Amino acid sequence: MKLTHDAIERNVTLMVVLTLLVVSIGGLVEIVPLYFQKSTTEPVTGLKPYDPVRLTGRDVYIREGCFLCHSQMIRPFRAETERYGHYSVAGEFVYDHPFQWGSKRTGPDLHRVGGRYSDEWHRAHLINPRDLVPESNMPAFAFLEKAPADANSIESKMHALRKVGVPYTDDEIAGARKQLEGKSELDALIAYLQGMGLEMKNVK
Repeated sequence: MKLTHDAIERNVTLMVVLTLLVVSIGGLVEIVPLYFQKSTTEPVTGLKPYDPVRLTGRDVYIREGCFLCHSQMIRPFRAETERYGHYSVAGEFVYDHPFQWGSKRTGPDLHRVGGRYSDEWHRAHLINPRDLVPESNMPAFAFLEKAPADANSIESKMHALRKVGVPYTDDEIAGARKQLEGKSELDALIAYLQGMGLEMKNVK
């Protein structure tokens, strides 16, 4: 049978097979080369794995759905770099599992928020956003101040992350619980925010 365009469209099974073949080849051509580019597989200078407090804060960030309103990926457009800072690069996310790029900005992008405000500002903003930004529609997270940071699972989390390439040492894992002593979930979340995007912040 001659494979004309019309014949392919009339044969559903053939159409599905050929579509999957084309998509698979196209995907491989686009994705495979990225595994051999150092800029996408090696951390940028100064990037370190999340310490136990920031790692716990990141879990709180994900649990509370912050990524649904805040992206963490600055695109290489002038309007974005002038507002947020240097555009995001792949090497900044090698220790993120999963990454928090996001696709919606009800609130501003947070990738360069680290160091932009004080811990006290973040604390007040998270407890009641409208105290600092009257027009904000962000929910309040005052309850995080009374919730102790979860130290029970931190070691298993770090062990799991080490299996996917995050270079935690045995000593770092062994001392993880101690770093979380006396910390609230709000403390951990603030620590996570304050560490965002610092490695490329001063790059022009």
